[in-house]
Amino acid sequence: MHRSFKDNQRVITSSGKSLNIVKFLGSGGQGEVYEVNYEGRRLALKWYFIQTGTQNQKTMIERLVKLGKPDERFLWPVDVLTVHKKKSFGYLMPLRPFQFSNIVDLMKRRVEPSFDSVITACIQLADSFYKLHQKDLCYRDISFGNFFFHARTGDILICDNDNVTPTSIDHSGVLGTPRFMAPEVVLGKSKPNMSSDLFSLSVLIFYMLMMHHPLEGKLEKNIKCFDLPAMTKLYGERPVFIFDPINSINRPVPGYHDNAIAFWPIYTERIRELFVHTFTKGSRIPNQRISEKVWREVLIELKNSITVCECGMENFYDIQKLKQNQHNRCWHCNRVLYPASRLKINNEVIILNLNTKLYGHHLMAQEKYRFKKILAEVVPHPLIPERTGLKNLSRVPWKVRTKLGKSLSIDFGKSFTIEDGTSIDFGEVTGMIRKG
Repeated sequence: MHRSFKDNQRVITSSGKSLNIVKFLGSGGQGEVYEVNYEGRRLALKWYFIQTGTQNQKTMIERLVKLGKPDERFLWPVDVLTVHKKKSFGYLMPLRPFQFSNIVDLMKRRVEPSFDSVITACIQLADSFYKLHQKDLCYRDISFGNFFFHARTGDILICDNDNVTPTSIDHSGVLGTPRFMAPEVVLGKSKPNMSSDLFSLSVLIFYMLMMHHPLEGKLEKNIKCFDLPAMTKLYGERPVFIFDPINSINRPVPGYHDNAIAFWPIYTERIRELFVHTFTKGSRIPNQRISEKVWREVLIELKNSITVCECGMENFYDIQKLKQNQHNRCWHCNRVLYPASRLKINNEVIILNLNTKLYGHHLMAQEKYRFKKILAEVVPHPLIPERTGLKNLSRVPWKVRTKLGKSLSIDFGKSFTIEDGTSIDFGEVTGMIRKG
């Protein structure tokens, strides 16, 4: 295949600046991507094919450069480039760090992240698209091909932002990725918009948590020829959620859809309710779809509920089961789960496992869905292995009062033993620890 540039080629842009092509990274339907060195910065260059590098596309990217990124997680266009004697154009964007994997790596088990990392990635996805939509922008093509995640931390990066448009513009020509498009877009009844973005986001979150598509069950298995009419029927005309509590015609089939069967019962009742809602009513009625803010809130609850069984496996401690006088049991060994301790802050409950971390959205009145700055962490007791402590990693001294009435001041870098009935004034919020 003929490429637009060669590795190690020096290119002079139309503005007279020097650009060094480091290496070819890959190509897609719209163009090629290269790693480049530009004015001392390592960046990525997307160079459009002649047929896709239209004036309309160029105008849209210039608008995005001027608008600026809605959030640091977007690999956003930073400049538009033309090159002498080249008929097309390209744009520069930040280069993806090598530590970040494609979601395909997760689906094929090339990486094995923890539940905590996967849920953190989902929270950041919901938060990022909330910020995008707040700028009245539509992504149009949410799918697992358009973002990367760090398997250890759960941090994400969102790429392919050149198709982002203001919601009022519908002539981009990009409809989305098959299997992620909202039913009304599949049927040609609507162009992509914020509402269809919400449907695609829900499909992506379901994929991340269940390792399976929400509409692919018995109906999909029975399709003999998976052509365009079959896809239109499955994803557009008759989308049936595989766990629809009323309609069971599209249940996952053992031996074919084992991921969905295995993962669905592991999660909390609240997260399952959201999926049922968004893929039943939300499939038919666009304004019934789950918003990014709700996904963000409930996924935070899910992350807070992670508990570790005696067998070493991560589980989710479902508070709803306690209210219904039911036991939480480990999905792996079936033991009854007894979390070591819980921290309640307002209406939020956080299970305090060894190494559990608290962030800004836990300890600060203003919500901040960031996971880089750790404000507290559960650490082992230096002398007694079966005990743990909560370590202050913030710059605010904590005021701690034990159940027996003893008062402590916990400065940065210090910790206190986690005991039942201990109250903590974190500065902006207060919390109470309960054991068992």
